[in-house]
Amino acid sequence: MKRILLLALAIAGAAPAAGQSAPTSAIDGEWRGRSDGGSCNAPLDFVITIESGFVDGSAYDSTAHGPVPNLKKAPAPAPTPGLWQIHGVAKPSGSFSLVTVASVKAADRRQGKLTARSEGASLVISETTGCRRTARLSR
Repeated sequence: MKRILLLALAIAGAAPAAGQSAPTSAIDGEWRGRSDGGSCNAPLDFVITIESGFVDGSAYDSTAHGPVPNLKKAPAPAPTPGLWQIHGVAKPSGSFSLVTVASVKAADRRQGKLTARSEGASLVISETTGCRRTARLSR
């Protein structure tokens, strides 16, 4: 019982007081946009949320497809990733790095890196690995 009470007090002490809010960044908000196809000719649709500088989002490749019927009995090509998870910490000025991880099966772990920068009223995302796509996101 004492542990629960101490935990409740610790949480209450960590919460901001009434009327106060967490610090925000000038680039906080929800960002959306579509990239060019890059060298893979596969554009991504981005949805990114930045809250207090923390970045969380996803990118979806609508051209990705899973396994197809194999009429030649040859080994099937590996399915391409269709959903990427995006995480990182944003900086209000200058560029910052983001990490991407693909939603794929088993040991086929695919990850990449993005560079983001605020440019006027938009957020420019550039892929530094893989297809080298570039996207201009808006709120």
